[in-house]
Amino acid sequence: MSDPFGMIDPELLVATCDETGAIRSRNGSWIRLLGDGETLWERLVDGDRETADHNLAEAASGTLITHALFMVRRMERDEPVPLLLHFIPVATATGCAVSMTGEILSEPTTWTESHTERHRMETLGRMTLGMAHDFNNLLSGILGHLELWTAEDPESAARAENHIRTMQRAATDGAELIHKVQRYIRQESRSGFAPVHVPALLLDCVAFTRPYWFNEPRRQGIEIVFDHTLDDVPSINGSSSELRDVFVNLILNAVHALPDGGRLHMTCSCQDDMVRMELSDTGHGMTPEVLSHIFEPLFSTKGERGTGMGLAVAAGIIREHDGTIQARSEVGKGTTFTVELPLPTRSDDLDALPAEGVEADTRPSPPRSMATDGNIRAARAVLVVDDEAMVRNVVSKLLSLHGHRVHLASSGQEGLDVLAQESIDIVFTDQGMPRMSGREFAHQTHRLYPELPVVLLTGDTDLIVDQQEILRVLTKPFRLDDLLDAIHALTESAPK
Repeated sequence: MSDPFGMIDPELLVATCDETGAIRSRNGSWIRLLGDGETLWERLVDGDRETADHNLAEAASGTLITHALFMVRRMERDEPVPLLLHFIPVATATGCAVSMTGEILSEPTTWTESHTERHRMETLGRMTLGMAHDFNNLLSGILGHLELWTAEDPESAARAENHIRTMQRAATDGAELIHKVQRYIRQESRSGFAPVHVPALLLDCVAFTRPYWFNEPRRQGIEIVFDHTLDDVPSINGSSSELRDVFVNLILNAVHALPDGGRLHMTCSCQDDMVRMELSDTGHGMTPEVLSHIFEPLFSTKGERGTGMGLAVAAGIIREHDGTIQARSEVGKGTTFTVELPLPTRSDDLDALPAEGVEADTRPSPPRSMATDGNIRAARAVLVVDDEAMVRNVVSKLLSLHGHRVHLASSGQEGLDVLAQESIDIVFTDQGMPRMSGREFAHQTHRLYPELPVVLLTGDTDLIVDQQEILRVLTKPFRLDDLLDAIHALTESAPK
């Protein structure tokens, strides 16, 4: 049995017993792990031997038992390793013999130090990509406020000119360093992307984690019910192994939140050109304070049992896939994680669909602003869409100083609402936003208002965009001149 996680020993353990439970055969892998003594279970930890005998008796009576989890002592390890066993009844003339197969759920001992180091570096790379967006937003805020200082208080800024230039240079150099790291990491990470059918991948994750949410809890008298509703959605472009790591981590975290049992529910559907997965549990939930930190590196609620890296790495992987991951929770009522991943292409049928709750043929393109001042650049009505309040406020103040009328939106849907009510000349939108990315917002905007120019603001270095929908891409952190040049270039031919 192959293991996409790279965590299962490739040698399959096999043993057989006759109708009375007497041992008939054991292969070399079984003997090396569990020994060749008079009993099959001499190396299992205390408590697991009785359970294994009980499972063997049930199988001998005709009951199929799969994914039973046991712990095995190994001389070369300080801690026991998990063993996954299947008990398969085989009909005979006198009753049922039993065939048993097993797999070790641990890192193979043949792994070298270089493999471990490579895994560490891959994890670091994912985290770096995940945090780059946040750093670029911070740098955009720094540069923006420095420009505001120069514009609003020129005398004070003149006295501090050397300091301002030093800070501007430091912020610009920091942004370039981030871009270099992004380009280097993405050269490696993107090369492994391929079509991934998310529902099938999720079912693999459910099956792989079954020992943790079914077998082990049942042994302890705890019941966890796991149901799912998975629509047959189109494939996405991504790394199946990395996404599998994400979803397995989410499932195991949900199981950890159900120490007394409960329910897990998973859904998968297609919404707004995104594949959307939700995993809900009825566990103890999280306080708002804990919830606000769960994606931060080294933050853990598991004490010594947790590394605080699982969700941080998961967030990095999802951002690397141009997706989003969010969580909502309430103490005593449970937690829901939502992951959204973009579809690689849009079909003609999808292009023809109107925005959510809106009829496309009933909404005309918004009229252009009539403001002009002769040869001087005309003031324009500008829409800024960004989920970061700091970026919105800085851009708004900078453009307002130059006479532009600025409208703000904190999400793609809010931006569409503004477009339905206001006369807008040009749109600036962030790329990395929850629920609706900047590219998806640009797609919806272009379909409804095909003449309205859209500029994408992003901290990414290799973002591929539809040039009919997005006329210009500005890399964060950007300067005021970049914004003003885009407004002039993309609206100068508009009716005055």
